[in-house]
Amino acid sequence: MTSKYNEIGTGYNRTRSADAYLTGRFYSLLRPPHAGKNLDIGCGTGNYAIALQNQGVNFVGIDPSEHMLDVARYRNNSIDWRLGAAEAVPALDGEFENTIAMLTIHHWSDRQKAFGEINRVLKPGGRFVIFTSCPDQMQHYWLNHYFPRMMAASMCQMPTIEDLISDLKYFGFRLIETEKYDVRNDLTDFFLYAGKPRPTLYLEPAFRRGISSFSSLISPTELTTGLRQLEKDIVTGDITRICEKYQSGAGDYMFIIAQKKPTAIEGSPSTS
Repeated sequence: MTSKYNEIGTGYNRTRSADAYLTGRFYSLLRPPHAGKNLDIGCGTGNYAIALQNQGVNFVGIDPSEHMLDVARYRNNSIDWRLGAAEAVPALDGEFENTIAMLTIHHWSDRQKAFGEINRVLKPGGRFVIFTSCPDQMQHYWLNHYFPRMMAASMCQMPTIEDLISDLKYFGFRLIETEKYDVRNDLTDFFLYAGKPRPTLYLEPAFRRGISSFSSLISPTELTTGLRQLEKDIVTGDITRICEKYQSGAGDYMFIIAQKKPTAIEGSPSTS
């Protein structure tokens, strides 16, 4: 993952920025205290840590890509940026009030170990707010029509909501709530389905470059074929009919809000 994001990190912030609506939701769901440190795990170039710190919330950002962190330090050197991974968080026990994980859990090599680590570094009662998508949501992305193999590979990376909740509960968290998110027309953080209401964005190389699925999960042939068909359908207007076929009430992404219980549970679940 480190090498992949070192590569993606080149020009990453040209298309990826902290979206105002999502930043506001993180703030509201975290209910951050005025004192103490909060953790952005898998912080990338620090977009959300910086945006939330600008609202008076003290953040530490941790990421496995030194290149990403170099960009983050250049943008804001008052934040504590640390090289590390979710599976081995470079932090003391109970160091953080709350944790956010923005579109990062599908890149972790061992999600269960990571949840144990996040539980370790959170204070009792601390909140863990995850923003992610699950396969049930992604199967309704109209991108499946143009890039089916890429989307299949993307969905294979994503844990189901049931698995996430099960792991969270095992590792000492209680589920507070889940909150669906549908891509808005004014979204400024250009992740995978950000172009849902603006299909022409996918025709732009710079837009695709900041998205890991387009950077590492698609073949040149599928990319060329899919883009050619997408451009044709935009010109003819068929894109409207195709998008309508994929409409769903499942939401495009999801916030999962959990809270560390007073007593952590040690050990790890058996896996099949």
